[in-house]
Amino acid sequence: MIRKARIEDIKKIHHLVNQSAAMGEMLPRSLGELYDNLRDYFVCIEGDEIVGTGGLHICWENLAEVRSLCVADTARKKGVGRAIVDVCVEEAKTYDINKLFLLTYQVEFFKKCGFTVTDKKVFPHKIWSDCVKCPKFPECDETAMIREIGER
Repeated sequence: MIRKARIEDIKKIHHLVNQSAAMGEMLPRSLGELYDNLRDYFVCIEGDEIVGTGGLHICWENLAEVRSLCVADTARKKGVGRAIVDVCVEEAKTYDINKLFLLTYQVEFFKKCGFTVTDKKVFPHKIWSDCVKCPKFPECDETAMIREIGER
């Protein structure tokens, strides 16, 4: 089951995201950043555990970022990540946003979800709002990807 994240989920999301970050799969997120952006996030629940998370962050008029997508080891290769991406796509459509982007180390996974590699320079709003706070800025080693989505 996938649902919007709640306040009581944040510490579990934080643990899951930073566990993936420790394995070099993504960049870490702070608790403060997750609380600030709670309404962006979805969680996938299996039993009473959060086994996946990801968010849709609106950046500009017709542009949103899929961010912090990660799945617990026990739930990988079961469609959880793809299901969260699909929910993000559907939510973007409800806001009439038809362009999604992300920065990732998981290029092959996102290609399977319909994203294509693009140049980071296409996203100046991301660079000046989030990237400047990153310890890897300006030497980012993530790959920028984009996906055009159709209407509802």
